[in-house]
Amino acid sequence: MVDQDKAAKIRAGQGFVAALDQSGGSTPKALGLYGIDENRYSSEQEMFDLIHGMRARIVKAPAFTGDKIIGAILFEQTMDRQFHGKPAPTYLWEERGIVPFLKIDKGLEAEMNGVKLMKPIPGLDKTLERAKALGIFGTKERSVIDAANPDGIEEIVLQQLDVARQVLSHGLVPIIEPEVTISIYEKADAEVILRDVLMRQLDTLPVDQEVMLKLTLPEEPGFYSPLVEHPRVMRVVALSGGYSREEANSRLSKNPGVIASFSRALTEGLSDAQDDATFNATIAETIDSIYNASVGG
Repeated sequence: MVDQDKAAKIRAGQGFVAALDQSGGSTPKALGLYGIDENRYSSEQEMFDLIHGMRARIVKAPAFTGDKIIGAILFEQTMDRQFHGKPAPTYLWEERGIVPFLKIDKGLEAEMNGVKLMKPIPGLDKTLERAKALGIFGTKERSVIDAANPDGIEEIVLQQLDVARQVLSHGLVPIIEPEVTISIYEKADAEVILRDVLMRQLDTLPVDQEVMLKLTLPEEPGFYSPLVEHPRVMRVVALSGGYSREEANSRLSKNPGVIASFSRALTEGLSDAQDDATFNATIAETIDSIYNASVGG
């Protein structure tokens, strides 16, 4: 059974979804942008301790509340840790009014048919049971589209829906993320194929089930409006995908009904060396800009 209080916040909440789910592969880059070089840690554990410290500092910032942020996506290790004396999902919901999600994918397969499918996710049922018990509301699973290949895009959506059904069976709401790479020449063509396949496959879900979608900001403003309005879609969120925050916000504001779910763009400008006043002021300004683009779109 989906948590109805959290579902109401996601459906009707004004704001955006913060992506705090950098995994092992993306953590060194995230730490580097935060001002922590690789010579500051000598093991994977130390690396994860440092990124957790960054996340704990972000969620404690006065501006990081449910007033402008409706959800936050966590890495599995973060879900199992604490924020300021409470389990991370509990802290987000009880102290901040923010709905917690969990990143469940384990990386990408090699490219085939212009796409990178998700690798197998071992032990997923047990992970979902644990997540549900910890108060997680939903999941996020990412795959990547590198070409306007109809067969590859169909395969990516079918795989995403298979995982989504497994997530739904645990009373959790999946965020389906078939990311279209922003640098590809045929990005607009890939978006046409993706939208059409998603519309068709979403119709196969039972009438009482809802998913969320996390999509690359499209070339054509309002392009994903049919998905925003689809009865099986709880919310459509957008990834920044390598765009600067300014560019991502500009594109987002032209897409009604779509809200942000930014990762790198959320932490842009933050530094380990900043004192708390500077750090908190910087992230408050960032949150305001992303919120305004989300609400204005």
